[in-house]
Amino acid sequence: MGPVNRNILTLDEFTIQQLRDFPLATGELSGLLRDMGLAAKRVNVEVNKAGLVDILGDLGRVNVQGEDVKKLDIFANNQFMGVLQHGISCAGIGSEELDDYISFDDEVSKNSKYVCLFDPLDGSGNIDVNVSIGTIFSVYRRVTPKGSLAAKEDFLQPGSKQVAAGYIVYGSSTMLVYATRRGVNGFTLDPSIGEFCLSHPNIKCPEFGKIYSVNHGNFFQYSEKVRNYITVCQKKNSGNGGPYTQRYIGSMVSDVHRNLIKGGIFMYPATTDKPKGKLRLLYECNPFAFITEVAGGKATNGEQRILDVQPTALHERSPLFIGSKGMMEEFEMT
Repeated sequence: MGPVNRNILTLDEFTIQQLRDFPLATGELSGLLRDMGLAAKRVNVEVNKAGLVDILGDLGRVNVQGEDVKKLDIFANNQFMGVLQHGISCAGIGSEELDDYISFDDEVSKNSKYVCLFDPLDGSGNIDVNVSIGTIFSVYRRVTPKGSLAAKEDFLQPGSKQVAAGYIVYGSSTMLVYATRRGVNGFTLDPSIGEFCLSHPNIKCPEFGKIYSVNHGNFFQYSEKVRNYITVCQKKNSGNGGPYTQRYIGSMVSDVHRNLIKGGIFMYPATTDKPKGKLRLLYECNPFAFITEVAGGKATNGEQRILDVQPTALHERSPLFIGSKGMMEEFEMT
């Protein structure tokens, strides 16, 4: 075995190094991000062997969203909830898999500064066909006093109040990408040492890309504006040369991750069947909007900036248009 490259930082080393730049920082946020990394490693193991054990398939019940719950969704939910509850950085959680938020009632948790919202396994309908799936999370500073139980108003904050957000892609390699206001950084899991290592420092979303992502099957249920823009994408050349191409995995984490790295636009518009959209504002739209904006992109619901929307319910839905700044402006001008 050759010498270890000590120029490559692990997630733990990176978060500790960031702490050293802020002498007054308490380390709670860094601890919370490392907790998410630990849960991600546990989920990754199960995702990789999902075809071998009885963790694959439906539980036979439906979650609060009206979707069939996969066994692996519940496993992932329990892992993320468990590390956050046993850590020292989180006062409570909201999850796409749970009907309501949960406030942790031990003294350490009640004195924590943050709450966390997450979609434990996004795209889980793809588990049994071996398509990439992921986890999405966001972190807010609580608005209720430290020492008290976290309350609903801690979770129903506009996305602009996020202090951090991230996602994990369980794909050909497993990646954790997270953003604070200082930047977006990507870490790839090195299975030989079981650590996330910094592989994509300071991610910037290209201003233009060649990729548009949308479900063409719903074309005639979309608004005239969306249909017109899809037609534009099919006809014109991109700002960086060459024709646009359509790529739609149907696993949002993978689609948005690809566009963040390569440039592109992802659209999940409202339809005549789902006039409020399908994606969850708190668990999917807000975290990705925060990450994309920090990286230099844009995110809207078709009418206003996603991060400015005031949530009214934990499981509120929203249309989403997100991606490269130039392509988003092109869509807005259509």
